[in-house]
Amino acid sequence: MSTVAPSSPPATPAPAPSGIPTETPASAQPRRALDWRVRFGVLSLIWGFSFLLIKVGTDGYAPFQVTLGRLAFGTAVLAVAMAVKRERLPRGLRTWGHIAVAALLLNSLPFSLFAFSEQTIPSTLAGICNATSPLWGMALSLVALSEDRPTRRRVAGLGIGFLGVLTVLGVWQGFHGLDLAGTAMALLASLSYPVGWIYLRRTLAGTGHSNLSLSGAQLLMATVQLAVVTPVFTTLPAHLPVVPLLAIVALGALGTGLAFLIQYGLVAEVGPTTAQMVTYFIPVIATAAGVALLGESLTWSTPIGAVIVLAGAALTQSRARTPRRSAQP
Repeated sequence: MSTVAPSSPPATPAPAPSGIPTETPASAQPRRALDWRVRFGVLSLIWGFSFLLIKVGTDGYAPFQVTLGRLAFGTAVLAVAMAVKRERLPRGLRTWGHIAVAALLLNSLPFSLFAFSEQTIPSTLAGICNATSPLWGMALSLVALSEDRPTRRRVAGLGIGFLGVLTVLGVWQGFHGLDLAGTAMALLASLSYPVGWIYLRRTLAGTGHSNLSLSGAQLLMATVQLAVVTPVFTTLPAHLPVVPLLAIVALGALGTGLAFLIQYGLVAEVGPTTAQMVTYFIPVIATAAGVALLGESLTWSTPIGAVIVLAGAALTQSRARTPRRSAQP
């Protein structure tokens, strides 16, 4: 789940929390204790289970409180990482203005919308809605980014993906039994990610700040935003339910803070294209977790529609192969 923007994410599946994926030359990469495939699997599990954790958290706390806790614990993890690496927060009023907008679009708004949506829809459906982010990103990039040219394959992927969304929602049944408000919030949260990615790409790309520095600042700003909003719309709970509280801690420390650090390492080691493939595993894990651990029901249209959504999303991220030139003597 695009967390720290995955920083929650590149304008396609899911980049680093700053939203600005970078690649590190192989010669400059430190040797990792764990193979990248293991870390890729761990990241898939963390983000896949995030929707279950949101559902459990909202069982005991208001959605804004869940989001505030998530952001606070995620910020704490990145703060420790920045201290260890001796990285500083960005400077400049203009830069922080852009960070504030990015924090709203990539963290405060989508995190809150997912928390509100899971009060009325299953975590499985929220996880599948999250998988539509690449589709929204593809559609928006064609309008906002002149370098992204439409191809027949990508346009076909866009159409297939949204056909999958309609399948998940059971459009032929007139959306019977579906909470439209909750589903709309989950889809709007997924749309917010690519809007934020495009904004970051236009404003903060190439500024010289590291992903860690920008993401730490972004989460800090998002935490401040929720700290202002939450007391206005919620009241302190009379008691502190332990299980929902632990879910919020895990959602923030693991699903937001640690997830970014893992993804940041993956992007540096294997590149953004491979790292962002984690997006396609998230709805599978979210669905399995929701059904197995929360006892959520599953109709045939949900997994079938999810497969169609993922197929369409994969097509929107594909690029035409360029013919390889023969080696010159």
